[in-house]
Amino acid sequence: HFPMLLDVPDKCGGAAKSGEVFLLLVVKSSPLNYDRREVLRKTWAAERLHNGAWIRRIFISGTTAEGHEKTRLNKLLLAENREYKDILQWDFSDSFYNLTLKQILFLEWMERNCPGARFLLNGDDDVFANTDNMVEYLQNLRDNDGSQHLFIGHLNIYMPPVRDTWSKYYVPFQIHKPDYYPPYCSGGGFLLSGFTAKVIYKMSESITILPIDDVYMGMCLAKAGLRPASHIGVKPFGQDIPSKKLDAYHPCFYTDVLLVHRFLPAQLYLMWNRVNDPDIKRLFKNTFQSYLCEIPVNIMVCRTNRMICFKNQQHCLYAFF
Repeated sequence: HFPMLLDVPDKCGGAAKSGEVFLLLVVKSSPLNYDRREVLRKTWAAERLHNGAWIRRIFISGTTAEGHEKTRLNKLLLAENREYKDILQWDFSDSFYNLTLKQILFLEWMERNCPGARFLLNGDDDVFANTDNMVEYLQNLRDNDGSQHLFIGHLNIYMPPVRDTWSKYYVPFQIHKPDYYPPYCSGGGFLLSGFTAKVIYKMSESITILPIDDVYMGMCLAKAGLRPASHIGVKPFGQDIPSKKLDAYHPCFYTDVLLVHRFLPAQLYLMWNRVNDPDIKRLFKNTFQSYLCEIPVNIMVCRTNRMICFKNQQHCLYAFF
């Protein structure tokens, strides 16, 4: 049993009204990461109405340090939660090996306080998430309002357990005997339906905890006879930039994505504001269909077989294929 230190039971308007939450952003965050949480509140994790859909935010956390330092950090987190009302905290060590525990405790909280949320983004606090794109993608799903199975991200298949004892991903035979893990999505960030979140929680009641949380999610899905799926817009290992001569943080490369891992807080803030620049958004009216962006000639070198450049114009117009 892990006591709950911070709670926001009415985050979704109460269990009865939680169906009004279209996308619940569930962000894994250490108590130490105040700067990351503060940037997310001002950027992609801002609670808002987009395209007629409500986006809500919750950070999930454990505890760090010991003794007086632990008490001090908990008091700071308490003050932060009083101001923002967006932190769930349990009394367990917030470490890599307890990420699965954090996920299960959140799902238990959701079952009690936010059972009607239609979709969830589950991710780290150092990702860039284009939550506007997520809402529009989810709204365009056929025959799925959150009541059907959905679990998408960067799909891993036929991945063997790491048996090297020095690795932080080490899993002994006693914990997982098979030669391969079931299909799973990388833990930096993934989208799932409220239906699937409930299924995972139900399956977790009969599956021994594995310390690698993304693999554990895949195990729960496999037991339920469900499969995760891949989405090209989820980039857990960073965005693919076609040339080293190009600006890796130009909004052109991030306007159409769902999620990219990983960013420093200052980079997140800058990228969100660049991507949401009205002039850039105007050029991306057909999200996920076109990779067109207007870029000043003096910023980029117009030489790559993946681009078309019209040098007779004031700007270079790039078309990615």
